[in-house]
Amino acid sequence: MRFNLLGQMHVVTDTGRLIPLKSSKATQLLALLLLRRHQVVGAGVLIEELWADDPPRSAMTTLQTYVYHTRRLLAQQQVTGKQRELLLTRPPGYFALIDDEELDVTVFERLIRTGSRLLEDNRPREALAALNAGLDLWHGPALSTVPCGRVLESHIAHLEELRIFGLQLRIEANWRLGRIGPLIPELRSLVVSHPLNETLHAKLMGALYRVGRRAEALESYRNLRKILSDELGVDPTPEIQRMHMEILNGDPVLA
Repeated sequence: MRFNLLGQMHVVTDTGRLIPLKSSKATQLLALLLLRRHQVVGAGVLIEELWADDPPRSAMTTLQTYVYHTRRLLAQQQVTGKQRELLLTRPPGYFALIDDEELDVTVFERLIRTGSRLLEDNRPREALAALNAGLDLWHGPALSTVPCGRVLESHIAHLEELRIFGLQLRIEANWRLGRIGPLIPELRSLVVSHPLNETLHAKLMGALYRVGRRAEALESYRNLRKILSDELGVDPTPEIQRMHMEILNGDPVLA
């Protein structure tokens, strides 16, 4: 069984059957319990997620109703049964009993850690395999079909940061393997999606320069400088400014 949260939330059974989970507060509750696996999530945290600062008077009773409906749905879909419970009541709240390999988020985090470690050991080919496997688990924005309160939003922000970190590691692995040219389309897309990420802009500049497209590398720097000036009123970092001068002067070492 696998719970997938990196995109539309759904369950994949042991037989390969896909069970989509409808957008509802019950699904919202389940998502938070899965992300907080290995720990009891207090009722207060769950109520905060579901209703923020405006919970109804019946919040506790309604929360218990959502737990009941979630358990019933999982049982009806044969995800749980006499031999397998998933949502356990554990004062002062609830607990999701799930193995790490049954959640795509956990698998993703493990593969990114593995890729990072392999890259540190200068094993880029093996690192690339792990990073690709991890990043391929994403099928759209995390929890894209789930209503999210501020607790879930903090988890989503963490996952998105880890995804960007994984993308940067994959770029570095390809770079070390000499696969510079094929990186350029991906880097162009990433700087559009993450215009304030100077690391990605620097990689795009370097990649363009390495394949002999110096004019485009300089244009990339001008775009970055304009974005930072318009949005934040700052200049690129001294390191990127120095890189710009090296490109401008046709530095053979950088090439």
